[in-house]
Amino acid sequence: MKPLPVLRALSFDRSVLHVDVAGRIVEPQESVTGFDVEVEEFQRLMEFVFESFQRQEGEIAPVAGFSYGPTDRFFEAKGYFNALFGCNTWTASALRKAGLRTGLWNPLPVTLDLSLGIYN
Repeated sequence: MKPLPVLRALSFDRSVLHVDVAGRIVEPQESVTGFDVEVEEFQRLMEFVFESFQRQEGEIAPVAGFSYGPTDRFFEAKGYFNALFGCNTWTASALRKAGLRTGLWNPLPVTLDLSLGIYN
């Protein structure tokens, strides 16, 4: 963890989406949890993600100069985040659009994993 993102997470900061190319994922894999969803549910998930991007003149554009490597990019997103409502809370909302059940508040990866395991 880097100090500046942690400091920003303790306050309200503009949201971004970090997108990386995953490539082919072969299951089973310890770090991957798969779920079967219907086509309509998957479409709702994709719409949720697509609608999360902030647009400039109708276009989705990466944040210039920010990435961890050659296959990832950061994009401006709608809304704000903080330490209490961050990426795991957003992910839970997205998964609920796909028909999966989660707890209402999932501030940490472990709480999201536990929630998905309990309700699905």
